[in-house]
Amino acid sequence: MILDNFTQWRRYACLGQRFEQAFQYLAGINAATPIGRYEVVGMDVFALVQTYPTRPVEQCRFEAHRQYADIQFILTGRERIFWAPLAALTLVTEPYNAEKDIAFFANPASATPLQMGPGQFAVFFPEDGHAPGAMWDVVGEVRKVVVKIRV
Repeated sequence: MILDNFTQWRRYACLGQRFEQAFQYLAGINAATPIGRYEVVGMDVFALVQTYPTRPVEQCRFEAHRQYADIQFILTGRERIFWAPLAALTLVTEPYNAEKDIAFFANPASATPLQMGPGQFAVFFPEDGHAPGAMWDVVGEVRKVVVKIRV
């Protein structure tokens, strides 16, 4: 898992060409970008621009992926994303769906909150469980981009 400000994205281009392409795509995004799905490099790198209200952590679900890493980049608003290593997610609530590349888990006994605001991003690899969409201190609207990178 990586957490940083977008101004530092070039530091992570060393993760590979797909990561560099994803960050370059994000450099051209702004809050006016319409909600939707955008192919960056076919199915190897694609982006989901989304907006939603944050919610209490008890209503958030831990998820993990096998085929893709996520870059979650906050455009507006703020949210907490909880992180836990995949090994700590021992109770599967929804088995892995290969078509959607996702499995869901019960909240673990311990998780690390990432408090994220505009201009910040987090990278979650397949070994990183994460529960996005939690309210920081009050419910608020978040606009963010999730870039999926095949690993």
